[in-house]
Amino acid sequence: MFNAVPSPIPARMKGLNRAQICDDNWLEFVRAFQPAAQGVADRAALSDTDLLELFESQLISRHLDLMARVLRVQNKVFYTIGSSGHEGNAMVARATRHTDMAFLHYRSGAFMAERFRKLPDMDPIMDSALSFAASSEDPASGGRHKVWGSKPLWVLPQTSTIASHLPKALGTAVAIESARRVGHALPVPDDSITICSFGDASANHATAQTAFNAAAWTAHQGLPAPVLFVCEDNGIGISVKTPEGWIAKRFANMPGLDYRYADGLDLEQGFADVRAAVEHCRKTRRPTFLHLRTTRIMGHAGTDFEIEWRSIDELCRVEATDPLLRSAALILQRRLKSAAELETWYEEVRASCFAAAEAADQRPKLSKLKDIIKPLAPHSPAKVMAEARRADYAQRRLEVFGGESKLPEQQPARHLAIAINQALHDVMAKYPQTVLFGEDVAQKGGVYTVTKNLHKAFGPRRVFNTLLDETMILGMAQGFANVGMLPLPEIQYLAYLHNALDQLRGEAASLQFFSNNQYANPMVVRVAGLGYQRGFGGHFHNDNSITALRDIPGLVVGCPSRGDDAATMLRTLAAMGVVDGRVSVFLEPIALYMTKDLWEPGDGLWQFAYPAPEKAMRLGEGRLYDAKFVAGEKPRNDRKDLVIVTFGNGVPMSLRAARRIAAARKWNVEVLDLRWLVPFDPTWMLKHLEDAKRILVVDEGRHSAGISEGVITALAEHGLGKVPMARVVGADTFTPLAGAAFAVIPSEQEIVETGMQRF
Repeated sequence: MFNAVPSPIPARMKGLNRAQICDDNWLEFVRAFQPAAQGVADRAALSDTDLLELFESQLISRHLDLMARVLRVQNKVFYTIGSSGHEGNAMVARATRHTDMAFLHYRSGAFMAERFRKLPDMDPIMDSALSFAASSEDPASGGRHKVWGSKPLWVLPQTSTIASHLPKALGTAVAIESARRVGHALPVPDDSITICSFGDASANHATAQTAFNAAAWTAHQGLPAPVLFVCEDNGIGISVKTPEGWIAKRFANMPGLDYRYADGLDLEQGFADVRAAVEHCRKTRRPTFLHLRTTRIMGHAGTDFEIEWRSIDELCRVEATDPLLRSAALILQRRLKSAAELETWYEEVRASCFAAAEAADQRPKLSKLKDIIKPLAPHSPAKVMAEARRADYAQRRLEVFGGESKLPEQQPARHLAIAINQALHDVMAKYPQTVLFGEDVAQKGGVYTVTKNLHKAFGPRRVFNTLLDETMILGMAQGFANVGMLPLPEIQYLAYLHNALDQLRGEAASLQFFSNNQYANPMVVRVAGLGYQRGFGGHFHNDNSITALRDIPGLVVGCPSRGDDAATMLRTLAAMGVVDGRVSVFLEPIALYMTKDLWEPGDGLWQFAYPAPEKAMRLGEGRLYDAKFVAGEKPRNDRKDLVIVTFGNGVPMSLRAARRIAAARKWNVEVLDLRWLVPFDPTWMLKHLEDAKRILVVDEGRHSAGISEGVITALAEHGLGKVPMARVVGADTFTPLAGAAFAVIPSEQEIVETGMQRF
């Protein structure tokens, strides 16, 4: 390794901006450099063209960093986490293709500058400047975030990548291979790989460990997973140092993960090793860990004054490893440019970056709410309903269900679990790009047999088990969506979703927003949950909290209480994925899976006929059970004495309570099943509540931050605040075991007592 050590920093400069010092160091080094008498020997590993073009990408990255530090204080750019010291990642971009999907961390400026070279007529400087300036003309995110991203270059934008992008990068690699095997046409070449870059500190994150373990597990199974994990090891995470040798010790001998090392500080020494790692990953289709040596100069970000916590001697030693010093030395030693020419080039790139930034500062910015949120949750109601009701796959249905007489709509009314199973068969028959996966979903058919026979009907390439890791299940789902498929992942219990929630909140649901709707990763996440299971589970199998789901922008959450609703809702959710690229959660009440009766044991009235394939449910539309249905007889008048608003398990329970209240008080009582919990659409609900004399909200979720709070707030905001209202909700507690569980959630008797005594 060539070590270029600049002159000691004078005492008067110790308090100066380190970016300025690094800038001065480079200029002083080039001016003082004297090429050796003998030229460099073998150029096979790094040609002159490679060297010059890689150096140009490094220059662009460096001057974007320097520009950001200067113009941030003028409020012309809004991001100063730089790539300085990591410019060796340009080698990864050069050794890969622009169709190798890239999931990059924030120190990827040189990678992006080099990848721009892959397609003609693209401008890495101006595109980046628009992003720094948060201009609405930013081609990556439309001004919503400073991200490295590009639709034509297959760089999927990441926001703050502290390892959260690793599971979906691996999932995409797995999906590339799986898609080919089910005959799905990939949007990229069949031999593509995925690239995922991250820092040495991020490698310690639980989410990173999830991806590494799943990659090794996949390799152990002999399944292809062509992902190139690029660990850019600069030895520090903000201010916490990585122990010397930790990354190599941890990953060099990890079974199933093919370790490679490259020197990212030296283009001549590192490029052949980078290229070999890429070729290995592409050829073997195995997970490959590229340990890329880097450094970090100019601090973590513009606000990181390292002099406050690192000694001046240490800073000088780190700055002496600046990769641009070594690159300049190589060019000068090969006599490809003179020192004056190199300095002129350096200043020309600087000028270009500043000029682009000044121009970007004058470009339009996002200011109106409607423009900001436009890509967040695209919804095309007419197109979605047309797609959901499309039933032109009759022959495929006959094959899947086994003939005309066995079609589900020809069968007797059935309970929720059977209807969901039939609807999943229908959706997978309609959409050949669907895959269904999760823990125990294949041969076993799920722990509640909801996915029974799907593995038999569609085969192991479309229905398969995963390892026990909810984070990776959702990462896998994003991967399949990234290659144009429609995944139907299952999370076995709602309580376990919380382990992996950032894969929905921070990753899946944010992609359309932060890519300005250029990228989407549609999926329908099936989650078994809510309470009221008997003889089973306690907290982790009777979780009634969906608050975290309600807080995810752009997410859709549907919760059916009966089988026919489940079928039509699933069709709509699948259509929303296909048409608008939406991410949705299908929340299945476990306690209602096998429920067959409504009013009394044995009546079979909570079983319903399977809806014909051309029927679907409009987003936001609930179901009204009117006074006649509740009382079982014609109402005495058209007055709405009491309306109960509820969902999920609360529906049949509220219906029974409503019948008792109606009989005792001689009231007309109605029950509204919301069905759609996110986004909350008050329009449909208000239409049925505007004449209500009293309103009771039944929510099995907790007292704080549950659905009931949203309902009450919506009613008050829309002028119904003077109508007497009450809530029956769960307690703010975790769910205990056995019979005690029923003391912390609403009961039929509590609904009756509240309806009778509160009003």
